[in-house]
Amino acid sequence: MFDNQPKGLYALALANTGERFGYYTMLAIFALFMQAKFGWAEATAGQVYAAFLAVVYFAPLFGGMIADKIGYGKCVIIGMAVMFLGYLGLAIPTAADTTGLVAMFAGLTCVSLGTGLFKGNLQVLVGNLYDDPKYADKRDSAFSLFYMAINLGSMFAPSMAKWITNMHLNSLGFVYDAANQDPAYLEALYSGYGLCFGVACVSLILSAAIYFGCQKWFKHADVTARQVTKEQQVEELTPKQEKDRIKALLLVFAVVIFFWMAFHQNGSALTFFAKKYTNLSVSGPMRIGFNIWSLVLIAASVYTGFATVQAKARKNRLFCGLATLALWGGAIALYLQMADPIAAQPSDFQQFNPFFVVALTPFSMALFGALEQKGKAVSAPARIAWGMLVAGLGFALITIASFGLISPMDLGNDTQSILSPAWLVSTYFTLTIAELLLSPMGISFVSKVAPPKFKGLMMGGWFVATAIGNYLSSIPSMLWNKIPLIYNWAILIALCLASAAVMFALLKKLNEMTK
Repeated sequence: MFDNQPKGLYALALANTGERFGYYTMLAIFALFMQAKFGWAEATAGQVYAAFLAVVYFAPLFGGMIADKIGYGKCVIIGMAVMFLGYLGLAIPTAADTTGLVAMFAGLTCVSLGTGLFKGNLQVLVGNLYDDPKYADKRDSAFSLFYMAINLGSMFAPSMAKWITNMHLNSLGFVYDAANQDPAYLEALYSGYGLCFGVACVSLILSAAIYFGCQKWFKHADVTARQVTKEQQVEELTPKQEKDRIKALLLVFAVVIFFWMAFHQNGSALTFFAKKYTNLSVSGPMRIGFNIWSLVLIAASVYTGFATVQAKARKNRLFCGLATLALWGGAIALYLQMADPIAAQPSDFQQFNPFFVVALTPFSMALFGALEQKGKAVSAPARIAWGMLVAGLGFALITIASFGLISPMDLGNDTQSILSPAWLVSTYFTLTIAELLLSPMGISFVSKVAPPKFKGLMMGGWFVATAIGNYLSSIPSMLWNKIPLIYNWAILIALCLASAAVMFALLKKLNEMTK
């Protein structure tokens, strides 16, 4: 799994891990922050949340266009600086007035533009490492590992947001209460949420330290098509080949829009569902999922477990086997020390998706690696099609849970906290399987298929599709108080199934285009 990968992969992955940790710490509480500070309903908060996500993921298109001309590394560095200014602006305390609104939107603008320069171009650098024939066959596994590293950062984010918020509330004599609408409590809550934005500033400093400290490991990959020297080889394509590749990419981009529309309900509709309908008093074995350190130990045990099987030396197998047992022992010990029940918060559920990504990545790599060795490799377009199908299944689960619940339009500001957390956890598990089928392979597909002189632009195009999907993710929030709950989920199921059908129909054509 980790064998024969270039060192540059690990440097770039860790730099991205730090940045994503700060970003997802902020994102875990962003919708809740807007509701607490400005008193916005789910529709308004969800629309702003979706618009921000849309701009964050649309900006890499322009970041890619700029990078194709001035260089990927330069854009990554500028992006980190601009993002830092944005998070710093969000972290500065302001009142819940016009000044506060202006400050928030100014900070969000900087974060969006900085991400546009940073995110896509960092991934182009990763892809360029695998243009070397020595590493070409490791491209798909590399992006799976890179994607795992992203989620390693985001896995800690909700717990960090919860810890900071609770610490601030406790210092002012409050405890978290989803139903509390007292002005003094809400001011304490949103000021606590505001402290979470400062975490992103610190994480960006760490990312920059990793990036500059290990720059020599990937410096050779920071080359655009215009900068290629005579000694270097670049793939030559005919105009028809370029056109066919771009056409294939655009078809994939169009379909994955609807995946991101459905998937990014985690920070809006699924968070509202956790707040309104889920029993946040968690008891029994389910508690282990709400201790981030138990999750970390379990995730680590997956990797030591695989190493136990894959290690060639007997002593290495023994060491990894003992490490696996020790990690599980530690996770169980932490679980036994937890209170019963524990009080969870709506944002806690957002740690399950990155945990599942980190824990399931080795299984995904092993499965598709075995299929490839047997001559039954599953192409990236096929994985995307299956990913859409599985995403529909994920929302079918939450639909089943929603039968018999009072609709949000009738519930108002009240809560009906009766559902087991297992429903949301199961939904996140299923959506994560869909994500692993679609997202890392989609990024790898773009880095492989994009014409050399349009690499930055095409990687930006992947994020534009993500941006459109993210903005459309506001639709369930806008309809939250207007239609029965199961109708909201039904819309997402229908779009996922329709997109899967389109991908399966185009599969042969897409595979032919990319041979």
